[in-house]
Amino acid sequence: MKNISILGTGWLGLPLAKTLLKKGFFVKGSTTSQDKLSQLQAEGIDPYLVRVKPEGVEGEVSEFLEGTDVLIVDIPPGLRKDPDLDFSGSIQKLASEIEKVAIKKVLFISSISVYEETESFKIYTEDSQPNATSRNGSELANAEKVLLGNNSFEATVLRFGGLIGAGRHPVKYMAGRKNLSNPLGPVNLIHQEDCIGIIISLLEKDIFGEVFNAVYPLNPPKEEYYRKKAGEAALELPEFDHSKPSVGKIISASKVRRELEYEFKTNIS
Repeated sequence: MKNISILGTGWLGLPLAKTLLKKGFFVKGSTTSQDKLSQLQAEGIDPYLVRVKPEGVEGEVSEFLEGTDVLIVDIPPGLRKDPDLDFSGSIQKLASEIEKVAIKKVLFISSISVYEETESFKIYTEDSQPNATSRNGSELANAEKVLLGNNSFEATVLRFGGLIGAGRHPVKYMAGRKNLSNPLGPVNLIHQEDCIGIIISLLEKDIFGEVFNAVYPLNPPKEEYYRKKAGEAALELPEFDHSKPSVGKIISASKVRRELEYEFKTNIS
């Protein structure tokens, strides 16, 4: 299992590709930007221009998928730019392309947004069924079903919490804002380093046909956490609205620690 293709070489996909190269894997990487092809090539990644759309998969898809042992799908739903986009339909088109080249293993990077927030701060494990009512969460859940239900290959779904690291942290967008909701809602975050570490562990242990939640096992209330982080970064403190009950959720990552024997490396605090 040495040939890895990463569909989407963005914030997570690119550093993941670099890590895999260092471990001796042959890595193909896709992008939707012509300008990024030379960057990928300079990093030692075999670059391809591929765009996954509800109408079909455009670009060098056959060449990108050919000879792949594991396909890692790391593309966002894109609903912020186009709220009506049929993301699960796009993944269905991708599944058809995967079938053509007989790839047997797929890793789909999903999100804990498939789980609904509640006033009771429900604890979700991998045995919990996706129940999101948001457009983004329901589209991701439907995309998961497309891949998990395909009998032509084995798919593992990896549901990450909020992504931090490498210059990315939600506190930057919260600093100085007023009347933020859900002050008591638990945070569910994971650092980029642990995202990559968990993916590497899945590949090395060759675990497919499963679902994993991946969130750092620390869930402080949002108000407490983000005011603390804003202070540490010398940013204006955010202010939260306590006039309405908080909703939230707690994501259990016990399966990652148990079955992958993975210990989280980067504390979110």
